[in-house]
Amino acid sequence: MTTLADFTATALDGTERDLSEHLGSVVLVVNTATACGLTPQFKGLQELHDEFAAQGLVVLGFPCAQFANQERRDEEQIGEFCSANYGVEFPMFARVDVNGPDAHPLFRWLRTSKKGLGSSAIKWNFTKFLVGRDGRVLKRYAPTTAPSAIAEDIRAALA
Repeated sequence: MTTLADFTATALDGTERDLSEHLGSVVLVVNTATACGLTPQFKGLQELHDEFAAQGLVVLGFPCAQFANQERRDEEQIGEFCSANYGVEFPMFARVDVNGPDAHPLFRWLRTSKKGLGSSAIKWNFTKFLVGRDGRVLKRYAPTTAPSAIAEDIRAALA
């Protein structure tokens, strides 16, 4: 059975990261964008990181330009923007596609593990996936779901 540990992804600094390093943690995977109406969710994601990291939560941000090209920055600029504007300290990765033939394998797996309303396609930036300590997808959240609304599910997954 496929788990989060079966994937790698390129960090903002260009290094390839093996996501198996997060096995045993609860992981919140989010496709992000820095020029989206939902961009302020970075603040809430960082707050989740601050509250739960010591208990085993890892937030992973994956910038995506597939929705109205709302991620126009390069990797260095993405990192600077997220840090300067939202104090982001959780791992951020290089831009990825989340839908279509060039979708990152991680997102192909996430999408099919927990489908959205009517299809597996990701509808917009800030779609969130909660992954349990065993590396399996527990839940999918709509882009408009505030990070704070996920806190109870995170507590349950960490317990």
